[in-house]
Amino acid sequence: MATAGYFLSPLSWWNDLYVNLPIAYGMAWAASLLDSRLFAGALVFSYWATNIAGLIMLHKGLAPGGTGGTKNRFWIMMAQDLLISIAYTAVIVLFLFLGILKMPQEYFSPHPG
Repeated sequence: MATAGYFLSPLSWWNDLYVNLPIAYGMAWAASLLDSRLFAGALVFSYWATNIAGLIMLHKGLAPGGTGGTKNRFWIMMAQDLLISIAYTAVIVLFLFLGILKMPQEYFSPHPG
């Protein structure tokens, strides 16, 4: 459980591109099938959900073995992870705003002109 949590958590800097964003993108695409206006909100929500799930799984997976450290250190790490997630979320929202990230069908639709 701890390994899966690590791959989903914001502790691994590379995971967003290869794990969290593809999962969030797939979930957002599924939501956009119901209503295209749900895409952006579902993308951000799903991204946060994968990060939070990863942190919970990591914490639960390591708890029985004893994580060591102090309670203060835990909260410092959680705050740092939260700030990193906020920064990555801002980048995702910027990519949505700039049209770099869009619904899958928009990548394949013919461009006017």
